[in-house]
Amino acid sequence: MNRLSQNFARGVERVTGSALGPYQSAVIRIGFAGTWLLFLLREFPHRRELYGPAGPWSWNLAHQLIAENHAFTALMWSDGRLWFEVCYLLAVLASAALLVGWRTRTAAVLFMVGVLSLQNRSVFMGDGGDNVLHLMSLYLVFTRCGQVWSLDARRAERADAARARGERVPADRVGPVLWAVSGVVLVTAALTGRFTGDWLVPALLWTAWAGLGLWWAVGRWARSPQPRMLLDVLANVLHNAALAVIMAEACLIYATAGWYKIQGSRWQDGTAVYYPLHLDYFSPWPALADLMSASGVIMMIATYGTVIVQVAFPFTLFNRRVKNVLLVLMMTEHAVIAVVLGLPFFSLAMITADAVFLPTAFLLLLGGWAARARGRLIRRGGGTGRVPPPRAPEEADAGHVGFTA
Repeated sequence: MNRLSQNFARGVERVTGSALGPYQSAVIRIGFAGTWLLFLLREFPHRRELYGPAGPWSWNLAHQLIAENHAFTALMWSDGRLWFEVCYLLAVLASAALLVGWRTRTAAVLFMVGVLSLQNRSVFMGDGGDNVLHLMSLYLVFTRCGQVWSLDARRAERADAARARGERVPADRVGPVLWAVSGVVLVTAALTGRFTGDWLVPALLWTAWAGLGLWWAVGRWARSPQPRMLLDVLANVLHNAALAVIMAEACLIYATAGWYKIQGSRWQDGTAVYYPLHLDYFSPWPALADLMSASGVIMMIATYGTVIVQVAFPFTLFNRRVKNVLLVLMMTEHAVIAVVLGLPFFSLAMITADAVFLPTAFLLLLGGWAARARGRLIRRGGGTGRVPPPRAPEEADAGHVGFTA
């Protein structure tokens, strides 16, 4: 009983004392933001047909649907072309900011607004990857995904180095400006009745805005460390809970997909993969599809292998080696889907969701490769090429002030 209570106390201390999985959360931040950014940039010439006033799903049709399902989208605040262009541009900028980790917490909120606004405006555009992005954009708001591999972490490192040298660190000015501007937008939207329908997203926006303001005020004016420590504990608990939900969501996606496939006759007889390869919509490379489908053995292995991997994956999380093997298989499968079936953004979204289960040692290895590649590029450009050693996530997070993660 005493050992059980000690283990429980250590578990509580770990969950409340630090934001777990800093590298995993950074990877999913980069992955989902990069996937959405690439999609927005690729579809930029067709943005008005997909989500804007020139699309077949008109503003009036979208308004009627949203009146029934109460979904959130800022594009319903006005049917003007200028407002659409502003929203699309903000979605692009928010994705880029989240990708590089600039003002991560604020960028995560704006990223969520951009994803929900565009996807809920035209619900018939996209594929299964859109559904994954839709959910993950909500979960990312609760994570401290800028602890490592972000501009926020680099700014915190420089501030810590300046303090160590006894230098004065200038006060944060960008954070309060962002907070004030976002507050004006929220108040204006509330007073003009734009927040109609479901209360969840508006409540989340108000809570995030108030929390960011409280975080900055405590960091700026609190004389004792206790208020900051309390906010750190709350932020750690929210982060760890959100990370657990992301992992559970990924397992649920694979488990439900696998068990539904088992019930289909085409999956049972091993021919299900054959048919999508011969649909024009999913055949960007007809010759490659014909080459693959010419072998019945390959089709049977791909069909049965997909079902086995998806059903088995949630049960392999308790065995690290088996889990890592299945991760490689699933990521390879999605890479093949991206090329053969022409679904790159769906595959990128699913690979990113898988990345939350990658081991930290592997992610550190990838980070080292990226740092060395960056150093070589800087040396070729005439810079020093010096890459500072990475700090522990706890140290990187301790220096965050203002509106960072």
